[in-house]
Amino acid sequence: MATTVLVVDDSAFMRNLLKQLLEDEHEVVGEAENGVEAVEMYREHDPDIVTMDVVMPIRDGIEATTEIKSGDPDASVIMCTSVGQEEKMREAVEAGADGYITKPFQKPNVLQAIDDVLGVEA
Repeated sequence: MATTVLVVDDSAFMRNLLKQLLEDEHEVVGEAENGVEAVEMYREHDPDIVTMDVVMPIRDGIEATTEIKSGDPDASVIMCTSVGQEEKMREAVEAGADGYITKPFQKPNVLQAIDDVLGVEA
C-alpha cells in the first residue's frame, strides 16, 4: 500500500513538482497552499506524512506543524525550506518537524527523507 502524502506549499509550481517526484512511489492525497488549509487537509485526509513549506502566508509551516502535532503527536512532518534558512529549520524542529528537505528539490533526497521519517529500510 502506498504511503499517503499531503503536500503543502504556497507555490503551485512547487506543489506540482513535489507531486511529480512522489507519484511513482507515494499517493498524494491532498494539497494546501497555506498553514490554515494544511491543518484542515490533515484532519480530512489523515496522511502518513506531510511535506510542509516553512514560509507561507496566513499561517506559516511552523505554526501549522505545531497545530497538527498538538492534535496528533504521531503526525510525520517533513519541512521544506530554501538553503540558508537554518534558523527557521531549528524553529521547525522545536515545533515537532521530523525531518527536512531543501529547495531545489531532488527526487532521491525527497524520497530518502520520507523513508527516513517513516523508518523504511533501504
